[in-house]
Amino acid sequence: MKKVLLACAMVWSIALLGSARAQTPAAQEPPAAAAPAAAPPAAPAPAMITDADIKGVPTPKPEDKANGDPAGTLTGTAADIPVGDTKKGLTIQDVVSAVGQNLIATNFVWTLVTGFLVMFMQAGFALVETGLARAKNSNHTMMMNFMVYGVGMAAYWLIGFAIQEGGVGAVANLGGTAPLNSEFAIHIFGKDWGLFGQKGVMLGGATYDVGVMVMFLFQMVFMDTALTIVTGTAAERWKYSAFVISSFFMGAFTYPLYANWAWGGGWLMNLGANYGLGHGYSDFAGSGVVHSVGGITALAMAIIIGPRIGKFTRNGKPNAIPGHDIVIVLLGCFILAFGWFGFNPGSTLGAAANGNLRISSIAVNTMLAGMAGSFSAMYYMWIRYGKPDASMTGNGLLAGLVAITAPSGFVNPMGAVIIGLVAGVLCALSVEFIERNLKLDDVVGAISVHGTNGIWGVISVGLFADGRSNYVGAWNGVPGSVTGLFYGDAGQLVAQLMGVATLVGFVFSFSFALNMIIEAVWGHRVPAKVELEGLDMPEMGALGYPEFVLKPEAVLAQ
Repeated sequence: MKKVLLACAMVWSIALLGSARAQTPAAQEPPAAAAPAAAPPAAPAPAMITDADIKGVPTPKPEDKANGDPAGTLTGTAADIPVGDTKKGLTIQDVVSAVGQNLIATNFVWTLVTGFLVMFMQAGFALVETGLARAKNSNHTMMMNFMVYGVGMAAYWLIGFAIQEGGVGAVANLGGTAPLNSEFAIHIFGKDWGLFGQKGVMLGGATYDVGVMVMFLFQMVFMDTALTIVTGTAAERWKYSAFVISSFFMGAFTYPLYANWAWGGGWLMNLGANYGLGHGYSDFAGSGVVHSVGGITALAMAIIIGPRIGKFTRNGKPNAIPGHDIVIVLLGCFILAFGWFGFNPGSTLGAAANGNLRISSIAVNTMLAGMAGSFSAMYYMWIRYGKPDASMTGNGLLAGLVAITAPSGFVNPMGAVIIGLVAGVLCALSVEFIERNLKLDDVVGAISVHGTNGIWGVISVGLFADGRSNYVGAWNGVPGSVTGLFYGDAGQLVAQLMGVATLVGFVFSFSFALNMIIEAVWGHRVPAKVELEGLDMPEMGALGYPEFVLKPEAVLAQ
C-alpha cells in the first residue's frame, strides 16, 4: 500500500507542476533562474516502481464489505481503481490514469456545479426586477427574465460561443479543450490582435468534446447574466417581441465579441504579453465582460426607449415610481448573493491543482465586498434622506458584488472591503446622476449597479491587485502574479483603462447602433395606452396577479 501511495504522490506532483492557468491557453513557464555558482551534490535517484510492486497490495475482499463499511476504511482502495486489462491486473498505467482522470473530474464537477449556481441567479434577477416594477407589469417583467435564458442560450449555441471561445486554446484545467484552436486575428504593430473565434458553431465537429461542453455551460450562464441586466432598465415599456430580437443579437454578437477580447484569446488579454502592460487586461470573473457589457447596453437602451410616462415632470424633475413588492426584491438580492459564490470562485474553472485553492480567498472576498456595499449604500441614504432605503441597500449589496467580480482573484480581504465600500456609495451617486442630470429612466438601477460598478471593478484590479495570487506562476501568458498600482505596477492600470475605454467606446456604440436598427425596423416601445393599462394583459394575455385589486386611498384609510 505504501508503494501505491508513493506512486500516487509522484503522479500528483507531476500533475500540479504541469497544469496551466484556468481561463487562458496554457501559460508559458517563467524564465529559468540563473545557475548557482556551485551545484549541490546530486541526490540519489528514487527507486523505480514497477507493475510487480503493486500487484501484491492487499485489497478488501467482497466478503469483508458484505456487512457494510461504517468506518469508510474498506472503500476507495486500490480495488476501486479501474483496470485496463483484467489479464494483467492493476498496473502503474492504471494508477496514473485514475489520478489524472480524478483531477480533471474534480475540476469538471466544480465548474459545472458553480455554473448551476450562476444559472440560479436568473431567479434572483427575476425577483428583483419584478418586485421593483409595478404589479400591472409583473407577468411581462417575469416573462422577460424567464425567456432571456432560452433566447440567449439559442443565440450563444448557434454562434456566440464560437465567436467568444473558438480560439481560446488549451484550458488545461478542463483537460485541454484542444478543438477550440482557431482565432481570427489581424497583424498590427508587429503583433497579432485576436478579434473573434472560429470554432464551436452549434457545438459541432471536433467541439463535440467533454471539456468543451463544460466550458460552454459555464460561459453560457455568464452571457445570460449580461443579457438580463438590460430587461431591468427597460421594464414596463419594452415590447416583448423587441426584447426577444434585441436579446438574441446581444447573445450572438455584442457580448461574445468583448468576451473574446478579454477571455477568449483576443487582443485585450494579450496587452501584457504583446506590449508589456502588466498582465494584460485582467477581469477575473467579469465585472467588465459581464456586468459592464450588460449595464452599458442598458444605458444605450434607456436612451433609445425613453422614460416611462410620469417619470419626469414637465420641468424635468424625476418622480419616484415605487415597485410593488420590496419583500421579493430583497429576497432576490439574497439569491443573487448566493449565486455569486458560483460566479467568482467558479471562474478558476477548477478546484484541484493550478493554484485553484484560492477559491477560498475568492469566496471570502466576494462576501466581504457585498457586505461593505450594502453598508455604505444604506448609510449614504440614511444620512442624505433620513431613512435607510431598502431598495438602495439591496442595490448596494449587488454593487459591491459587481465591483469585486473582476478583482476577486487578485486582491486581499482589506482590498475587497474598500472596493465594496466605494461601490455602495458610487451606486447611489450614479442613480441620482442618471435620473437628475441625464434624465434617463432606469427602473431597477441596473446601469448604476452593473455598468458604473462594473467599470469600477475593472479599474480596481489595476489599483488593488496585491501580487500574491499564483496561478502556476503566470496570468495571460505573463510570468508572475497580477499586481496593481498600489503594489508597484502602473502598467496593469493602463491595461485596465484600455479595457474600460473599449467598453465605453465599442460596446456602447455597437449596442446603440444595433438597437437603433431594431427601433427603426420594429420599434422598441409599446403604445402609450398599453403602458398606462399595464403590459400584462395587452402583451402577455394574462395578469400576473388576476385577483389583485387596487383600492382608493380613502377606502384604505377608513
